[in-house]
Amino acid sequence: MAGLVLAAVVVGAFMGRGEPAIPTSTAPAAEDPVSTVSETLVVHVSGMVLSPGVVHVPAGAIVADVVAAAGGLITGASVDHINLAAPVSSGEHIVVPGADDGTAPIPGAVGAGDAGGPVSLNNATAAELEALPGVGPVLAERIVAFRTQNGPFDVVEELLEVSGIGEAKLAALRDFVVP
Repeated sequence: MAGLVLAAVVVGAFMGRGEPAIPTSTAPAAEDPVSTVSETLVVHVSGMVLSPGVVHVPAGAIVADVVAAAGGLITGASVDHINLAAPVSSGEHIVVPGADDGTAPIPGAVGAGDAGGPVSLNNATAAELEALPGVGPVLAERIVAFRTQNGPFDVVEELLEVSGIGEAKLAALRDFVVP
């Protein structure tokens, strides 16, 4: 009997010694437990995460899910210049800066543009787009509508397909935006 109690204590102690939990979002699970290609997003994450690289997250995932899939934040990570609640799309590159990386957001990172960096055409709100030179409320809404109807921008030059943007406007915006 004592041997059985000792075995239960050892097993219980062993099972309680897992890795620390990494917070994740409460995004709803897919209804069908069988994953398909269309239900999985492929995202590159780098910077101050435990396991940088390409991660696979379910459709509807947010930046916090990508960080968790990369092993979570490491000591020295600073999330002041990324939006952990931002939705992600396949092919995106998310950079988690360190506290010593300065105060400017990293170009191309999700949420970049918060403090004067390039604005992400795929993640910016209409209000954020209005901060760009020569972009007012109407043009900002057209960019958002184009993105909604046609999917994410692959290259900045796709702005030429948005009504009201020609070569001159594209040239004026080119240094201020990323896909």
